[in-house]
Amino acid sequence: MFAARSGKIIDVLSGVVHMGLKHLLWITIGVMATLLVTGCGVPALAAEPEMDSPTPTAASMVDLQPPAAISVPEESAPVAGSAREASIDAPSVPVQIPTALPEPDLGWRPPPYPPPWALSPWDHFFLGRPIPSNEVNWPNAQYRYGSTLLGLEDLHTGIDISAARYTRVVAAGPGEVIWAGYGLYRGIEDRSDPYGLAVAIRHDFGYKNQQLYSVYAHMGSIEVSRGQHVEMGDLLGTVGETGDASGPHLHFEVRLGENRYFNTRNPELWIVPPEGWSVLLGRIENTYGRPMFDQLLQIFSLETDQRWDVWSYADEATLHPDEHYNENFAISDLPAGPYELQINFAGHTYTAQFYLEPGRVHYIEFRGRDGLFVDATPQPVE
Repeated sequence: MFAARSGKIIDVLSGVVHMGLKHLLWITIGVMATLLVTGCGVPALAAEPEMDSPTPTAASMVDLQPPAAISVPEESAPVAGSAREASIDAPSVPVQIPTALPEPDLGWRPPPYPPPWALSPWDHFFLGRPIPSNEVNWPNAQYRYGSTLLGLEDLHTGIDISAARYTRVVAAGPGEVIWAGYGLYRGIEDRSDPYGLAVAIRHDFGYKNQQLYSVYAHMGSIEVSRGQHVEMGDLLGTVGETGDASGPHLHFEVRLGENRYFNTRNPELWIVPPEGWSVLLGRIENTYGRPMFDQLLQIFSLETDQRWDVWSYADEATLHPDEHYNENFAISDLPAGPYELQINFAGHTYTAQFYLEPGRVHYIEFRGRDGLFVDATPQPVE
């Protein structure tokens, strides 16, 4: 019955995409969440200081022709990080690590670029994918980093990969296993830990003199032990549903600086994209420069008419945007080509068209009634 309900929900969602009935889409998402997601309270979070916003420097429409090839700058290689092992620090109020929803996009992906991959000095695709390329190894589209599933779940500090039970989980990069087992959330052995069976790796490299870590949670089995050194692609264990998970999937986090719950970054900006595909990110603010939370953006391929829905981060108190881009939304795994982005604000629909180049990060900015700005210049986090 559970599987049948899931299938019907996905059919309804598919129909909504073609009919364009936005109110039905919101109702369907609510029904899906009720059926498939274990609810929990969201811990109180302190307000985050206001961040400077990017200043637009480009028009809202650009030439939709493919650009010339771009060379990889030498300075974009990983920087060696500190060898110190940081403590595993958890918030005082327990959180439930969110559960995975059915992945609506089960299409084929090209193999990923070889890490490290960087076409600009600000890129840091230093990690491989934690699931092999012959399996589902992309983020769940409904529950990306920074999402609360429209307020139904806790703030998501990673991505969920909806791979099947027993799928191989592999190291995203070389490093030392600093946690293997139950208890990652608080750093002590605890079989009721929300992460379930989990592995944490302190990588052999960092970024801008900050140590880099990766976390693999809800695993069904673990094949490594603390103190063991692993290489990228080495087997860590298998996908499961241990901890606070209602179905098999891998919860994957990237942490920078310290191995703490509050030190996460968006994994979609650290794991290599598929060859020939792109990453889109940006900053969504109102007319007065305030961040807009849980704002829906719709992205349309002008070649295939495929649509992607992505929401801006639900909060900024726990999350850390990229220091250069200061983004509050990001979506990876977009095939290169021409696109249109739409956003509804104050009763108006704003649109912009642009071309996504293979293997590159593209930045876009929304400034309320001033509209959308393609290839605006981000202002780094102070």
